[in-house]
Amino acid sequence: MSGVRIRGVLFDWGDTLFHAPHAPEVIVDAARAAGVPLSEGDARRIWDELWEAGKTPEELAKGRDLSADAHRDVWSALFARADQLVPGISRALYERVMDSASWVPYADAAPTLRALRQRGVRTGVVSNVPRDLRPLFAAHGMADLVDAFTHSFEVGAEKPDPAIFLAACARIGVAAADALMVGDHPTADGGAAAAGLRVLILPAEQDGDVRGLGRVLELVARSA
Repeated sequence: MSGVRIRGVLFDWGDTLFHAPHAPEVIVDAARAAGVPLSEGDARRIWDELWEAGKTPEELAKGRDLSADAHRDVWSALFARADQLVPGISRALYERVMDSASWVPYADAAPTLRALRQRGVRTGVVSNVPRDLRPLFAAHGMADLVDAFTHSFEVGAEKPDPAIFLAACARIGVAAADALMVGDHPTADGGAAAAGLRVLILPAEQDGDVRGLGRVLELVARSA
């Protein structure tokens, strides 16, 4: 990723800057309410299987992040796979986990965004979401750390479509060749390569609440 200075960094939102910390807890609570014995380990396994299924090309192709209605319909249908194990869990998961207001930033999210701003690097958030993320960032005191937000429902295109990455580059005022896309999904976020951006896919493993975003600062420094 050397040779051309990185003037702008685009970040995915979910599982890159923010995460949902309590999905297994929601499953355990719903199981208890339904009178179904379920361990925390089993709840984690159920959630991990559903979340990974949600990242498959088949699910990504369903247009779930182009509108709020599509988001609810597609995710609820996926979560319904677990209703046979815990009756009603699909509704609980959608209402309590998929609500962006319940998500929290990784410990290294704000420090990384702040360090990029101090270095004069433009930053943007580009995400497949059905609603505006600005209020969430504002609630965590991070709104002034992002130069522009690009949402799939506003653009009418979802990652990995190159159109959404090009729109995001335009909004932060940086050419695609001078930008880095940072995300967690090789297919969705990796689509930025087709738009001419450099790409950093974060590893699935992480150190507790630290996502490993320090790697972004290393790449920016190396490109200077």
